[in-house]
Amino acid sequence: MMSMGNRSILHCDMNCFYASVEMQRHPELRDKPLAVCGSQEERHGIVLTSNYIAKPYGVKTGMAIWQAREKCPNLVILPPDMDEYIRFSRMAREIYEDYTDQVEPFGLDESWLDVTGSVGLFGDPVSIAREISERIKFELGITASIGVADNKITAKLGSDYKKPDAITCIGEDNYKEIVYPLPASDLLYVGPATKKKLSSMGIYTIGQLAQCPVKILNHELGKMGSILHVFANGHDISPVQRSDHIPNIKSVGNSATTPRDLENEEDVKLMLILLAESVCARMRELVSRCTVVEIYIRDTELNSFCRQRKLTAPSCSSQELVEVGFDLFRKHYSWHRPIRSIGLRGAGLVEAENTLQLSMFAEDQRRDKWEQIDAAVDNLRQRYGYISIRRAILDSNPLLGHINVKDGHTIHPVGFFGG
Repeated sequence: MMSMGNRSILHCDMNCFYASVEMQRHPELRDKPLAVCGSQEERHGIVLTSNYIAKPYGVKTGMAIWQAREKCPNLVILPPDMDEYIRFSRMAREIYEDYTDQVEPFGLDESWLDVTGSVGLFGDPVSIAREISERIKFELGITASIGVADNKITAKLGSDYKKPDAITCIGEDNYKEIVYPLPASDLLYVGPATKKKLSSMGIYTIGQLAQCPVKILNHELGKMGSILHVFANGHDISPVQRSDHIPNIKSVGNSATTPRDLENEEDVKLMLILLAESVCARMRELVSRCTVVEIYIRDTELNSFCRQRKLTAPSCSSQELVEVGFDLFRKHYSWHRPIRSIGLRGAGLVEAENTLQLSMFAEDQRRDKWEQIDAAVDNLRQRYGYISIRRAILDSNPLLGHINVKDGHTIHPVGFFGG
């Protein structure tokens, strides 16, 4: 038996989830190339997922619909049915919870399971993985790839290693053989920007990342360098949260794929206004203020970056978040390409009641004034609807300015390291 360490962690990833659910609902489409895509009318027109028949044509997640159709003219395109995907996700979770109450979702289609305490009842972790895989096929009519390891990061690498409908066990005996040759971008939290930075350092594989001195990684990547080095060496102590775990919310964010590409600073500022209003409204619901503002930008080639700044004082002023976010954008974006999507986050949340204080400083008085205005707008929107009152500047561009980011987009939860 392969050495698995002290814990037994599974990562279950339902293959091409949205597309698989649609093929289960529409058996006549099982032998056709299929993609589930966002609304073409609102130009949220990107591929959310495609089935395995479409992939050899070059159809990829995140690709614009027109690009996917160029590569695969016979592509069947369906709109997403989130209610149905949520239903399937819940059915999968019911299966997982037959084996453990430590089930932590990672999106609708992925979950970590800690089955350490279940081996006495259901057998070794690989046997549990096989049983779960068979039940998903029989009860849901779709397939899953499952990684088995002693931690969450490595288990996810296992589920990604072989698709579809596979079980991959990674332990001390085969870790380097399986993981070291994998691209560094396969590691959780190595996004396009980090991948580019690592490539500039001559690091292309997880093995090279694992063997790179930590000092060099920290110099180039900051504290994330140490974290990625630990992950690359197969170590991770983060727990799989119990089913009834209530997270301590440390940040609130919102993002949007816009109805058209953003082409100038005026477009960006309009979107930041919309996003800041929704984020600050959510912070007020939580009776919180943020101490850090972060922006997220993704261009039309799907390159992305994040930048953040610590505030001089805790705030839930939408105007302040707009000003800080816009300043971050202007200092760090050079307009090589138009922008496809944009996000804004208030992080480092603190209780609002603990930050109230009288101040004679003009900056603090201005912040307080804007927060009072925001609170008044909240009250009006609660009574008459979110779009009942808006800043006049938003009417200068109806296509962008009339987006309802609060109801039409996701308020993001705490990140992986939220604790």
